[in-house]
Amino acid sequence: MSPGTLKMDNVKPSISSNNSTSDENGAIEARFADLCKSGLSLDESISKQAMILLKESKHLLLANMSAIGSGTPEEIERFWFAFVLYSVKRLSEGNAAGKLKQENEESGFSLCQILRAAKLNVVDFFKEMPQFFLKAGHVLSNLYGADWEKRLEAKELQANFVHLTLLSKYYKRAYRDFFSTMDVNGDKPSTIAGNAGYVSDYHRFGWLLFLALRIHAFSRFKDLVTCTNGLVSILAILILHVPVRFRNFSLRDSPVFVRNNKGVDLIASLCIIYHTSEDELRRTMEKANNLIVDILKKRPLLASECKNENLDNINTDGLTFFEGLLEGESLSSTLLILEKDYDDAIRNKGEIDERVFINEEDSLLGTGSLSGGAVNICGSKRKFDTMASPAKTITSPLSPPCSPSVSPANGSLVGANLKMAPTPVSTAMTTAKWLRTIISPLPPKPSPELQRFLSSCDRDLTNDVTHRARIILEAIFPSSLGERCVAGTLQSANLMDNIWAEQRRMEALKLYYRVLEAICKAEYRILHGSNLTSLLTNERFHRCMLACSAELVLATHKTVSMLFPAVLERTGITAFDLSKVIESFVRHEESLPRELKQHLNSLEERLLESMAWEKGSSLYNSLIVARPALSAEINRLGLLAEPMPSLDAIALHHNISIGGLPPLPLKKHEISPDRNGDARSPKRVCGEYRSVLVERNSFTSPVKDRLLGFNSLKSKLPPPMQSAFASPARPNPAGGGETCAETGIHVFFTKIARLAANRIKNLCERLQLSLQVRESVYCLMQQILNQQTTLFFNRHIDQLILCSVYGVAKISQLSLTFKEIIYNYRKQPQCKPQVFRSVFVDWPSTSRNGKKGLEHVDIITFYNEIFIPAVKPLLVELGPSGSTPRNTRVPEDNNNVEGQCPGSPRISPFPSLPDMSPKKVSAVHNVYVSPLRSSKMDALISSSSKSYYACVGESTHAYQSPSKDLTAINNRLNGRKVSGRLNFDDVGLVSDSLVAGSLYPQQNGSSASSSTSAVAALNGPVKCEQHDP
Repeated sequence: MSPGTLKMDNVKPSISSNNSTSDENGAIEARFADLCKSGLSLDESISKQAMILLKESKHLLLANMSAIGSGTPEEIERFWFAFVLYSVKRLSEGNAAGKLKQENEESGFSLCQILRAAKLNVVDFFKEMPQFFLKAGHVLSNLYGADWEKRLEAKELQANFVHLTLLSKYYKRAYRDFFSTMDVNGDKPSTIAGNAGYVSDYHRFGWLLFLALRIHAFSRFKDLVTCTNGLVSILAILILHVPVRFRNFSLRDSPVFVRNNKGVDLIASLCIIYHTSEDELRRTMEKANNLIVDILKKRPLLASECKNENLDNINTDGLTFFEGLLEGESLSSTLLILEKDYDDAIRNKGEIDERVFINEEDSLLGTGSLSGGAVNICGSKRKFDTMASPAKTITSPLSPPCSPSVSPANGSLVGANLKMAPTPVSTAMTTAKWLRTIISPLPPKPSPELQRFLSSCDRDLTNDVTHRARIILEAIFPSSLGERCVAGTLQSANLMDNIWAEQRRMEALKLYYRVLEAICKAEYRILHGSNLTSLLTNERFHRCMLACSAELVLATHKTVSMLFPAVLERTGITAFDLSKVIESFVRHEESLPRELKQHLNSLEERLLESMAWEKGSSLYNSLIVARPALSAEINRLGLLAEPMPSLDAIALHHNISIGGLPPLPLKKHEISPDRNGDARSPKRVCGEYRSVLVERNSFTSPVKDRLLGFNSLKSKLPPPMQSAFASPARPNPAGGGETCAETGIHVFFTKIARLAANRIKNLCERLQLSLQVRESVYCLMQQILNQQTTLFFNRHIDQLILCSVYGVAKISQLSLTFKEIIYNYRKQPQCKPQVFRSVFVDWPSTSRNGKKGLEHVDIITFYNEIFIPAVKPLLVELGPSGSTPRNTRVPEDNNNVEGQCPGSPRISPFPSLPDMSPKKVSAVHNVYVSPLRSSKMDALISSSSKSYYACVGESTHAYQSPSKDLTAINNRLNGRKVSGRLNFDDVGLVSDSLVAGSLYPQQNGSSASSSTSAVAALNGPVKCEQHDP
């Protein structure tokens, strides 16, 4: 059963092996050549390079028709053509041929031109692009070098597209709030929020000036916060220059503006409305004014010396004004100049033409869910606004801003006290405000309390800590521009980069010191006053803390150029290392905004589901100690992590000057003999109460600590940080001969089991499977984790869940197909097509299909060839006559199979999981329910408010139907004056993919199938399914 004949998507004719060699006498090459010549008018040099890549990868296209796109072979072919052209465009820019091509500016073409010629849209392009790189990666490596992926910058381009989509919507809303949607002449309505194609010239001018600002001033670091400051500065320029007749607001009486004795303070007002920094806004506005001077050749004037009705009632101190900037013929010529400037800037970049965002209806953009960095767009899955309760209002002092609103009654700008649902952009500005107001005022050095902890160790560690922080943070936020080229004045761009990098370094440094001090205080209490030498001398611990601090700063600003896992690569740690500090980091920074907690929560999911299992993870260095029987397979696959690089090596690699400070000596823990690179704890070993430690570190949401009685156990607990970062081979005397690796693996596997339980429950609910089936799937996943751990190596946890669901369904003789499982899995918030399209396989010598070596196959091939041979005995045990009861624990001493260590988690019933908030209660309608916070209970039952609510199962009138109940509630609310919306507050939201809804009571049952038929169901391979929604 070859991958090319399996149908995992919509109906697609398979391509025979004969076609894959003859290709209809080169028809594919002919169609591609026609696209290059007629569709894009490419020159001979680029066409030749593109044809070489196509020919080298054509066999992959023919063999993987089912893994790309979801339409006809003709559409899949167009996808492949677009991927080839984009790759050649980006990767040829540094080559000699690329330089020759750059000499002819007319040969430049952008991604938008490629997609138009191929009749594709941006969203679909980015969705399918990972499959092309996965299949054709080795071809690209052979042609363009091993660093092709870094040079291609595909992830950065996707994140940039997501950010611009969000920013364009943000700008459109803001423009509509401030200005009327009429044409310059007042006789042609604009449809910024509508479906037609016309956009006001003033609106177009603002977006083009913003794009010029991004190109010439923002340089490399086009993060979301910086770009939002740019848009707000553009709004200020528009308010000063758009004719008064187009305003939707009155400066005299609108409550949203801040006033002083000289009039409205425009900058301060916009800062309050949009949660921007006044200093940053003034600096950005100055850059925008300089661009108007340099590009448009307009003469700047002091606004305080100008007499213009636009400046009436405005405090003009410090403002710049340009006479006639947006009036008459000047506006038309201004637009033409800005258009030409943008054309010249992007001609040979190969990126997206960002002007398409002012026409959101442009079919080139596409629709659907797409993620980029820490935000998503357009999707129904993790759509940002639905993370909050649907009726939630913003009451926090650090809540996202409410943009001004137009009153329908008089058209004036009102709404100082209005509350609006947060958007990704407004939430980013809120989180940036937290950094600006809570973290930035802190000193850029260890506090006196932290210095006391550092100096009380066996030796004063203050210099070591500050020296390390400087090197690591400069590696993460480099000042120099490096190899990147930018448009505009290079000196100005370098200055902007250096300022931005220095600001981010300081924010991360201050956050690191703050959380490190809090952790030291907690550890000091646990140790009853002992010094913290073993923790504070641990190199890996500090690097994880610095990486976590830097990642939060990057997530706050939502940078495009440094997406996760960039911090791991630049600090020399692995995903498994970082997973050890995330929960403690959140615990000890109480002011952390909810959005950043959610970000760390999603990172922990990514680390657990796949990243910690990738090649080079330090997890494997712990596994060979905890489970020696796995060491042969780990070594055979070459999975062990390399030693952690020293600080001197990092400084040398990133060209960081020591600055007069002596380099730290190469310590034993920086390159340890056991190849783990873990910092060795010289005095402390793994502590007691392993089961309590596991419970404390179990996979719960970082948003809220749900562990009851934790505070009462603190005095008895050993230092979990020291235990987590001790050498894996270090013995634990209190653990009955257990090593720290065994304790760490037990903690990690418990988190894996909790994550699996959440996803199994979600998927089983979508498939409407019984509780018994869900229990069996969870039991099977635990047994795989403990007894067939190698199935997790280099794979995604969801791949094993999908196979487990199908295997249990088959042993239970349920009429469930893989098609149905995949169809419902697609609806899961964490779903990625690569999960079921590309599963890693290292074919064994005894493979039934005769294949050898490494390969990525579809989920059905993996299930038939790898999964079933490995877990068939475990599935048989789950049958009706199986020897292992479903809901009983497996004795620990009988669980030492396939390299399993004595400290592995026991097979346990399905865990009790927290409620998802909000939980969608209807598959058809967008109806959500959130648990009521206990603090709101008194308000609920008070005499003044209880009549507004009805409880489930309680009717507002006797013998009344539920529909009439709802009607009665609506009528009651509509009949009274209610101030604002009902405040359905959340209870510490977490991501949908982390926690599921409340569980039903567990129940036992027996399968209707017999043991013989169940085993027979496993013997035959899964049939190829011809249809996949």
